[in-house]
Amino acid sequence: MSVAEPCSPEGQSEALGELGEEEHGAEPGKPSIANDEIQMKMKKSLRLPRPRFDVSLFYLTRKFMDIIKAAPDGIVDLNEVAKVLGVRKRRVYDITNVLDGIQLIQKRSKNLVQWVGTDFNHSGTEIPLQQRLRNDISDLTAMEEALDDLIRDCAHQLFQLAEDRSNKKFAYVSYQDIHSIEDYHEQIILAVKAPEETKLEVPTPNEECIEIHIKSRKGPIDVYLCEVEQESTNQKSFEHLTKTLKMEPDPILIDDDE
Repeated sequence: MSVAEPCSPEGQSEALGELGEEEHGAEPGKPSIANDEIQMKMKKSLRLPRPRFDVSLFYLTRKFMDIIKAAPDGIVDLNEVAKVLGVRKRRVYDITNVLDGIQLIQKRSKNLVQWVGTDFNHSGTEIPLQQRLRNDISDLTAMEEALDDLIRDCAHQLFQLAEDRSNKKFAYVSYQDIHSIEDYHEQIILAVKAPEETKLEVPTPNEECIEIHIKSRKGPIDVYLCEVEQESTNQKSFEHLTKTLKMEPDPILIDDDE
């Protein structure tokens, strides 16, 4: 008994390509099969493994590519891209950091990036479908490797920050650090300094207020109120909301209208 060997994606594409040619010209008089139908069959036959990165990030990347393809000279404003995609700017940075890492875009200014990869408008003969699929797989592989490198780098930095005793003196965040984050502007920011195993719960907010429950059995809890404003506040520091909370404090009530 013979066993058929599994066919690679390239082999499947070639086999389907030959099958498409036979169907295209096997019986004169029958209507020819459109190229779009052949491409559809070939795409359905390819069972490519799904990348391991976030599906939503992949979806946003495809939308980002559509925008940059339509942009004059491949130059886009990241602020406008974030508005079109309906996401926060840091999600757009997740995309541009990867594309910049594999040298497909370059920064023109703080908010402008330009596509420097393969020209979208190919002249002459169109690239064969198999070659386009290989290019797509190569791009996805490069993107996945770049993401893996970023994940490893983040894990290494987190390990150094948490385990290296010499770094413990730097384990703090300043008012200027929080003020520099645009998403925090015009919001109420509470910084909590608490011992290990402290429990913090935020019940579902109602129309009147937001409740925060903080409980610790191993020591006092410090809570700081940081008012982030648009104007320069270089001399402003954390306002100490309370010096010491009880071991089982009452909820801190925050007016949602403020």
